[in-house]
Amino acid sequence: MIKSARPKQWIKNFFIFAPLIFSQNLFEIPLLVKSITAFVAFCLLSSSLYILNDIRDLEEDKHHPLKSKRPLASGKISKTQAWTAFSVLLALSVAVSFLFLNQKFMFVALVYVILQFSYSFGLKHVIILDVFIIAAGFIIRVIAGGFAINVQISHWLLICTLLLALFLALSKRRHEMILLGEDAVNHRPILKEYSPYLLDQMIAVVTASTVIAYCLYTISEETVSKFGSTALIYTLPFVLYGIFRYLYLIHQRAQGGTPETLIIKDKPLLLDLFLWIASAVLILYFRN
Repeated sequence: MIKSARPKQWIKNFFIFAPLIFSQNLFEIPLLVKSITAFVAFCLLSSSLYILNDIRDLEEDKHHPLKSKRPLASGKISKTQAWTAFSVLLALSVAVSFLFLNQKFMFVALVYVILQFSYSFGLKHVIILDVFIIAAGFIIRVIAGGFAINVQISHWLLICTLLLALFLALSKRRHEMILLGEDAVNHRPILKEYSPYLLDQMIAVVTASTVIAYCLYTISEETVSKFGSTALIYTLPFVLYGIFRYLYLIHQRAQGGTPETLIIKDKPLLLDLFLWIASAVLILYFRN
């Protein structure tokens, strides 16, 4: 049952902490507690929706080389147990949000639920829109994090998050095509609309856009004025290395199907992420 909740994918919910870090409130204990609470609420919510998605795609997953090993598809848990887990996790998420967070957070969480329902029950079969919906999930997490602590979210943060999320979503689609080969369409019909070449072109666009957007963010007048420093540009090498390393893993190692697992398992990528966060925190909080 725990495996069905996909705790490995909770790493996506760390985007909730982005507004806390970049609003320079990381060491404000009340706000940190609210961000942690929002993280817990989103973990419960996302896990409930993962289980719902497994129920929805049960027959397709049974014939998938990897998804067939999931607890529901493999028969380790029953459909009734899955429905029960979905209901309990969703109820817990609502309770945590209602008791400890505000209405704006709850509204964003509701938008996330609607978006995921729309994706699971139809929009995942619409080319290009399918990857935008996946990316929108990351945007919503950032917005939810900002609403949880009542801070204004930078437009630059939303732009960079969108581009990075599109990069990850398109990379995942490419990995699915390579992994499933000629049988890809039978497992995910939308893949018939894509090709490795088309996905590579899209990935190239969002990769370049992500780097440029991040560069502009670090040197923008708004950023320099807010943080009182131009030193954020020195975190750029970590961003470049992270993107290049991810592209290497996609093309040379045929990975990228599960970004959350890849980040944890690939030590160079994990170290790079840690160094980027550490350097950003040092610049934002200890520049004097």
